[in-house]
Amino acid sequence: MEYLDWLQWPAMLITVIAAWLVASKQRHRRNLGFWVFMASNLLWIIWGLYSHAYALIVLQLCLGAMNIRGALKTETPAERA
Repeated sequence: MEYLDWLQWPAMLITVIAAWLVASKQRHRRNLGFWVFMASNLLWIIWGLYSHAYALIVLQLCLGAMNIRGALKTETPAERA
């Protein structure tokens, strides 16, 4: 087993935690969830590069863009300034 094979497990765990946060009724937790999702996107991209899983990389880039959009939509105008 190669040394980066283990990276898929924390990436999966962080993705599950992010999904739990995004489903929260509290805006602060939802917003945090989008940022945690972006951390998981980065981990999946690193693992995808290592594994030559290029479709996964493209998927994570697309999901990352949606997570940025979601994070911005959950912030109030005062938080964006």
